[in-house]
Amino acid sequence: MISTPDNDNNSDGPMVFIIIAKAYEEAGTEGIDLHILLSAPDDDSAVREALNALAEEGFLEADLDQIGMVTEPPAEEPHASAYQGALEGEVAIIRFN
Repeated sequence: MISTPDNDNNSDGPMVFIIIAKAYEEAGTEGIDLHILLSAPDDDSAVREALNALAEEGFLEADLDQIGMVTEPPAEEPHASAYQGALEGEVAIIRFN
């Protein structure tokens, strides 16, 4: 008999999410492509925290295109340091110009 249920959605380590987005600093301008890395208990919380962080950075609007989990630490910058920041509780926003 199994005493502890096994759920494939449970992660042994911290759950670090990556959100691919386009955000707008001013109405009517071209958006900025972003990757947002953060640690959260679930995807709904990750989206909420990402939107709050974007608002704090002065973005008026954002289109969140994709969300996923980072399954292993990235090897290359800027994602490697953003991943480390997410593990430490930060919301890392990577801008692409």
